[in-house]
Amino acid sequence: MSPAIRHRLRMLFGTRLGLSTAGRACAVQFGLLSGAAQLYLTFWPDSSLPRGATFIAIACLALVGGTLRSWPRDRISHEFVRPGFRVTISVGDLFGQPCHLVIGSNDVFDTDTQDDLLIVRRSVQGQFLHRVYAGDVARLDDELNAALLGTEPARVEERASKRAGKLTRYPVGTVAVLGSPEQRYFLIAYGTMGNDLTVSSGPDQLWRGLGELWRAVHLHARREAVAMPVIGSDLARIDSMDHGSLVKLILLSFVTRSRQSVVCKELTILLHPRDYERVDMLELAAFLRTL
Repeated sequence: MSPAIRHRLRMLFGTRLGLSTAGRACAVQFGLLSGAAQLYLTFWPDSSLPRGATFIAIACLALVGGTLRSWPRDRISHEFVRPGFRVTISVGDLFGQPCHLVIGSNDVFDTDTQDDLLIVRRSVQGQFLHRVYAGDVARLDDELNAALLGTEPARVEERASKRAGKLTRYPVGTVAVLGSPEQRYFLIAYGTMGNDLTVSSGPDQLWRGLGELWRAVHLHARREAVAMPVIGSDLARIDSMDHGSLVKLILLSFVTRSRQSVVCKELTILLHPRDYERVDMLELAAFLRTL
Protein backbone atom coordinates (compact mmCIF):
# COMPACT_ATOMS: atom_id res chain seq x y z
CA MET A 1 0.00 0.00 0.00
CA SER A 2 1.41 3.38 -1.01
CA PRO A 3 2.09 6.10 1.60
CA ALA A 4 -0.54 8.34 -0.04
CA ILE A 5 -3.24 5.67 0.36
CA ARG A 6 -2.24 5.05 3.98
CA HIS A 7 -2.42 8.79 4.65
CA ARG A 8 -5.93 9.02 3.14
CA LEU A 9 -7.06 6.07 5.27
CA ARG A 10 -5.68 7.77 8.40
CA MET A 11 -7.51 11.00 7.49
CA LEU A 12 -10.78 9.17 6.95
CA PHE A 13 -10.80 6.54 9.69
CA GLY A 14 -8.17 7.80 12.13
CA THR A 15 -9.72 11.16 13.02
CA ARG A 16 -13.04 12.20 14.54
CA LEU A 17 -13.77 14.47 11.59
CA GLY A 18 -12.98 11.72 9.10
CA LEU A 19 -15.20 9.21 10.89
CA SER A 20 -18.10 11.65 11.14
CA THR A 21 -17.74 12.57 7.44
CA ALA A 22 -17.66 8.93 6.39
CA GLY A 23 -20.52 8.11 8.77
CA ARG A 24 -22.78 10.78 7.31
CA ALA A 25 -21.98 9.73 3.75
CA CYS A 26 -22.66 6.06 4.54
CA ALA A 27 -25.93 6.94 6.28
CA VAL A 28 -27.11 8.92 3.24
CA GLN A 29 -26.22 6.05 0.92
CA PHE A 30 -27.99 3.55 3.18
CA GLY A 31 -31.12 5.72 3.30
CA LEU A 32 -31.25 6.03 -0.48
CA LEU A 33 -30.70 2.32 -1.11
CA SER A 34 -33.13 1.16 1.57
CA GLY A 35 -35.72 3.63 0.27
CA ALA A 36 -35.34 2.18 -3.19
CA ALA A 37 -35.76 -1.35 -1.79
CA GLN A 38 -38.93 -0.36 0.12
CA LEU A 39 -40.33 1.29 -3.00
CA TYR A 40 -39.68 -1.90 -4.94
CA LEU A 41 -41.48 -4.02 -2.32
CA THR A 42 -44.41 -1.57 -2.31
CA PHE A 43 -45.07 -2.20 -5.99
CA TRP A 44 -44.15 -5.88 -5.92
CA PRO A 45 -45.07 -7.09 -2.43
CA ASP A 46 -45.07 -10.74 -3.51
CA SER A 47 -41.50 -10.51 -4.75
CA SER A 48 -39.19 -13.34 -3.75
CA LEU A 49 -36.45 -10.83 -2.93
CA PRO A 50 -34.51 -12.32 0.03
CA ARG A 51 -34.86 -9.89 2.91
CA GLY A 52 -31.72 -10.79 4.83
CA ALA A 53 -29.42 -10.91 1.81
CA THR A 54 -30.90 -7.64 0.53
CA PHE A 55 -30.20 -5.91 3.85
CA ILE A 56 -26.60 -7.11 3.85
CA ALA A 57 -26.14 -6.03 0.21
CA ILE A 58 -27.58 -2.58 0.96
CA ALA A 59 -25.32 -2.18 4.01
CA CYS A 60 -22.22 -3.20 2.03
CA LEU A 61 -23.08 -0.92 -0.89
CA ALA A 62 -23.76 1.97 1.49
CA LEU A 63 -20.40 1.41 3.19
CA VAL A 64 -18.52 1.33 -0.11
CA GLY A 65 -20.45 4.24 -1.62
CA GLY A 66 -20.13 6.40 1.49
CA THR A 67 -16.40 5.73 1.73
CA LEU A 68 -15.89 6.65 -1.92
CA ARG A 69 -17.93 9.85 -1.59
CA SER A 70 -16.00 10.98 1.50
CA TRP A 71 -12.59 9.77 0.29
CA PRO A 72 -10.01 12.53 0.88
CA ARG A 73 -8.96 14.26 -2.34
CA ASP A 74 -5.70 15.93 -3.29
CA ARG A 75 -7.63 19.01 -4.42
CA ILE A 76 -10.39 20.91 -2.65
CA SER A 77 -12.09 24.10 -3.75
CA HIS A 78 -14.65 26.47 -2.27
CA GLU A 79 -16.63 29.26 -3.91
CA PHE A 80 -17.44 32.39 -1.92
CA VAL A 81 -20.51 34.21 -3.20
CA ARG A 82 -20.30 37.66 -1.60
CA PRO A 83 -17.94 38.93 -2.81
CA GLY A 84 -17.30 36.41 -5.54
CA PHE A 85 -13.99 34.58 -5.37
CA ARG A 86 -12.70 31.01 -5.21
CA VAL A 87 -10.12 29.36 -2.98
CA THR A 88 -8.40 26.12 -3.98
CA ILE A 89 -5.95 23.91 -2.09
CA SER A 90 -4.17 21.46 -4.33
CA VAL A 91 -1.11 19.24 -4.64
CA GLY A 92 1.06 20.34 -7.55
CA ASP A 93 3.95 22.29 -9.03
CA LEU A 94 3.83 26.01 -8.26
CA PHE A 95 5.78 26.92 -11.39
CA GLY A 96 3.43 24.92 -13.59
CA GLN A 97 0.52 27.24 -12.78
CA PRO A 98 -0.60 29.61 -15.59
CA CYS A 99 -1.17 32.59 -13.30
CA HIS A 100 0.57 35.14 -11.08
CA LEU A 101 2.82 33.55 -8.44
CA VAL A 102 3.78 34.34 -4.84
CA ILE A 103 7.37 33.57 -3.78
CA GLY A 104 8.47 33.63 -0.16
CA SER A 105 11.64 35.58 0.64
CA ASN A 106 13.58 37.08 3.52
CA ASP A 107 14.13 40.65 4.65
CA VAL A 108 17.35 41.12 2.63
CA PHE A 109 15.97 39.41 -0.50
CA ASP A 110 18.95 37.09 -0.89
CA THR A 111 19.03 35.24 -4.22
CA ASP A 112 22.31 33.33 -4.55
CA THR A 113 22.03 29.52 -4.39
CA GLN A 114 25.75 28.77 -4.69
CA ASP A 115 26.70 25.95 -2.30
CA ASP A 116 23.19 26.28 -0.77
CA LEU A 117 24.72 28.78 1.65
CA LEU A 118 22.14 31.56 1.41
CA ILE A 119 19.27 30.07 -0.60
CA VAL A 120 18.84 26.33 -0.99
CA ARG A 121 18.45 25.42 -4.64
CA ARG A 122 15.52 23.04 -4.02
CA SER A 123 13.54 25.70 -2.13
CA VAL A 124 10.84 27.75 -3.83
CA GLN A 125 13.23 30.73 -3.95
CA GLY A 126 15.93 28.57 -5.47
CA GLN A 127 13.57 27.14 -8.07
CA PHE A 128 12.37 30.65 -8.86
CA LEU A 129 15.93 31.71 -9.71
CA HIS A 130 16.68 28.68 -11.86
CA ARG A 131 13.32 28.02 -13.50
CA VAL A 132 12.19 31.59 -14.14
CA TYR A 133 15.52 33.46 -14.42
CA ALA A 134 17.60 30.53 -15.75
CA GLY A 135 20.05 30.97 -12.87
CA ASP A 136 20.87 34.57 -13.81
CA VAL A 137 21.45 36.06 -10.33
CA ALA A 138 22.56 39.44 -11.70
CA ARG A 139 19.35 39.93 -13.69
CA LEU A 140 17.16 38.93 -10.76
CA ASP A 141 19.07 41.26 -8.41
CA ASP A 142 18.76 44.15 -10.87
CA GLU A 143 14.99 43.68 -11.10
CA LEU A 144 14.69 43.35 -7.33
CA ASN A 145 16.65 46.56 -6.81
CA ALA A 146 14.34 48.35 -9.25
CA ALA A 147 11.23 46.97 -7.53
CA LEU A 148 12.50 48.02 -4.09
CA LEU A 149 13.71 51.46 -5.19
CA GLY A 150 10.93 53.35 -3.41
CA THR A 151 11.01 51.27 -0.21
CA GLU A 152 12.80 52.67 2.83
CA PRO A 153 15.31 50.11 4.22
CA ALA A 154 15.00 49.16 7.88
CA ARG A 155 18.80 49.20 8.30
CA VAL A 156 22.05 48.18 6.65
CA GLU A 157 24.27 45.54 8.23
CA GLU A 158 28.05 45.70 8.38
CA ARG A 159 29.98 43.08 6.42
CA ALA A 160 31.87 42.26 9.60
CA SER A 161 28.56 41.17 11.17
CA LYS A 162 27.08 39.31 8.18
CA ARG A 163 29.73 37.32 6.36
CA ALA A 164 27.75 36.60 3.19
CA GLY A 165 24.74 37.76 1.25
CA LYS A 166 23.06 41.12 1.03
CA LEU A 167 23.31 43.72 3.77
CA THR A 168 20.29 45.98 3.25
CA ARG A 169 17.35 44.92 5.40
CA TYR A 170 13.77 45.84 4.55
CA PRO A 171 10.78 45.77 6.91
CA VAL A 172 9.12 42.38 7.28
CA GLY A 173 6.08 42.42 5.01
CA THR A 174 7.86 44.19 2.16
CA VAL A 175 6.66 42.89 -1.21
CA ALA A 176 8.78 43.19 -4.35
CA VAL A 177 6.64 42.93 -7.49
CA LEU A 178 8.50 41.52 -10.49
CA GLY A 179 7.53 40.40 -13.98
CA SER A 180 5.04 41.85 -16.42
CA PRO A 181 1.30 42.56 -16.16
CA GLU A 182 0.67 39.17 -17.82
CA GLN A 183 2.86 37.27 -15.31
CA ARG A 184 3.56 38.87 -11.97
CA TYR A 185 5.83 37.47 -9.26
CA PHE A 186 5.16 38.72 -5.73
CA LEU A 187 8.24 38.21 -3.52
CA ILE A 188 7.16 38.62 0.08
CA ALA A 189 9.66 39.13 2.93
CA TYR A 190 8.01 37.20 5.76
CA GLY A 191 11.17 36.14 7.60
CA THR A 192 14.44 37.59 8.87
CA MET A 193 17.79 36.40 7.52
CA GLY A 194 19.99 36.35 10.60
CA ASN A 195 23.64 37.28 10.55
CA ASP A 196 24.31 33.58 11.10
CA LEU A 197 22.64 32.99 7.68
CA THR A 198 19.59 31.21 9.04
CA VAL A 199 16.06 32.48 8.43
CA SER A 200 13.55 32.87 11.24
CA SER A 201 9.91 33.87 11.25
CA GLY A 202 6.80 33.62 13.38
CA PRO A 203 3.00 33.81 13.16
CA ASP A 204 2.97 37.58 13.80
CA GLN A 205 5.51 38.23 11.06
CA LEU A 206 3.67 35.96 8.65
CA TRP A 207 0.30 37.60 9.37
CA ARG A 208 1.79 41.06 8.84
CA GLY A 209 3.45 39.92 5.63
CA LEU A 210 0.24 38.39 4.30
CA GLY A 211 -1.60 41.65 4.83
CA GLU A 212 0.98 43.48 2.70
CA LEU A 213 0.91 40.68 0.12
CA TRP A 214 -2.86 41.00 -0.44
CA ARG A 215 -2.47 44.77 -0.81
CA ALA A 216 0.16 44.27 -3.52
CA VAL A 217 -1.88 41.58 -5.26
CA HIS A 218 -4.93 43.84 -5.22
CA LEU A 219 -2.91 46.62 -6.86
CA HIS A 220 -1.00 44.62 -9.46
CA ALA A 221 -2.75 41.32 -10.26
CA ARG A 222 -5.81 42.86 -11.94
CA ARG A 223 -8.02 40.45 -9.95
CA GLU A 224 -6.62 37.55 -11.95
CA ALA A 225 -5.79 34.12 -10.49
CA VAL A 226 -2.86 33.85 -8.09
CA ALA A 227 -1.03 30.74 -6.86
CA MET A 228 1.25 30.45 -3.85
CA PRO A 229 3.10 27.82 -1.79
CA VAL A 230 2.58 27.23 1.92
CA ILE A 231 4.98 29.97 2.94
CA GLY A 232 6.63 29.44 6.31
CA SER A 233 6.67 25.66 5.95
CA ASP A 234 10.08 24.98 4.44
CA LEU A 235 13.51 26.24 5.46
CA ALA A 236 12.07 29.34 7.18
CA ARG A 237 10.10 26.95 9.34
CA ILE A 238 7.64 28.47 11.79
CA ASP A 239 8.07 25.82 14.46
CA SER A 240 4.92 26.72 16.40
CA MET A 241 2.67 25.87 13.42
CA ASP A 242 2.32 22.74 11.32
CA HIS A 243 1.44 22.69 7.61
CA GLY A 244 -2.30 22.57 8.23
CA SER A 245 -2.18 25.51 10.62
CA LEU A 246 -0.13 27.56 8.16
CA VAL A 247 -2.68 26.90 5.41
CA LYS A 248 -5.48 27.95 7.76
CA LEU A 249 -3.63 31.17 8.64
CA ILE A 250 -3.21 31.99 4.94
CA LEU A 251 -6.87 31.22 4.26
CA LEU A 252 -8.10 33.29 7.19
CA SER A 253 -5.94 36.26 6.19
CA PHE A 254 -7.01 36.07 2.53
CA VAL A 255 -10.74 35.70 3.22
CA THR A 256 -10.66 38.47 5.85
CA ARG A 257 -9.01 40.85 3.39
CA SER A 258 -11.33 39.77 0.56
CA ARG A 259 -14.37 40.72 2.65
CA GLN A 260 -13.22 44.34 2.33
CA SER A 261 -12.70 44.17 -1.43
CA VAL A 262 -11.83 41.39 -3.88
CA VAL A 263 -8.08 40.70 -3.87
CA CYS A 264 -8.21 38.29 -6.81
CA LYS A 265 -10.85 36.04 -8.35
CA GLU A 266 -9.04 32.83 -7.40
CA LEU A 267 -6.30 31.93 -4.93
CA THR A 268 -4.65 28.52 -5.23
CA ILE A 269 -2.47 27.25 -2.39
CA LEU A 270 -0.09 24.59 -3.71
CA LEU A 271 1.13 21.75 -1.52
CA HIS A 272 4.36 20.04 -2.53
CA PRO A 273 3.73 16.28 -3.07
CA ARG A 274 6.16 15.44 -0.27
CA ASP A 275 4.14 17.63 2.13
CA TYR A 276 0.74 16.15 1.27
CA GLU A 277 0.98 13.56 4.05
CA ARG A 278 1.37 16.37 6.60
CA VAL A 279 -2.01 17.92 5.81
CA ASP A 280 -5.53 16.72 6.61
CA MET A 281 -7.53 17.77 3.55
CA LEU A 282 -10.84 16.86 5.19
CA GLU A 283 -10.08 19.23 8.05
CA LEU A 284 -9.10 22.01 5.62
CA ALA A 285 -12.30 21.47 3.62
CA ALA A 286 -14.32 21.81 6.83
CA PHE A 287 -12.36 24.94 7.80
CA LEU A 288 -13.07 26.48 4.39
CA ARG A 289 -16.80 25.93 4.89
CA THR A 290 -16.70 27.74 8.24
CA LEU A 291 -15.23 30.82 6.53
